[in-house]
Amino acid sequence: MQINLIQGQFSAAETAALIEQMLQIKITFHENKISVFSSEEEIKFRETKIKRLQEELASFRKQMHQQEGSFHLEAVCNIEKS
Repeated sequence: MQINLIQGQFSAAETAALIEQMLQIKITFHENKISVFSSEEEIKFRETKIKRLQEELASFRKQMHQQEGSFHLEAVCNIEKS
C-alpha cells in the first residue's frame, strides 16, 4: 500500500513548516513511547532516535533559513507487511 502524504509546489516558509511539523510528530511519537515500564535498552534506543531527529531538524532549519523561492515536495509512505 502506498499513501501520498505530500506532493506539490510550496514556498520556502510552507516547506519549512511542513517538514518541521513532520519531524516534530516523529519526535513526539518516540517521546510518548517512553514510559515507566520501558526497559533501559528501549529508553536509550528512543533517546538516540529523538536526538538524531532533533539534530536533523536543527540542520534543516539552518539550511532553510538561507533559502528563498519555491520547492517541489514529494513524500510517499510505502506500507508493507513484514
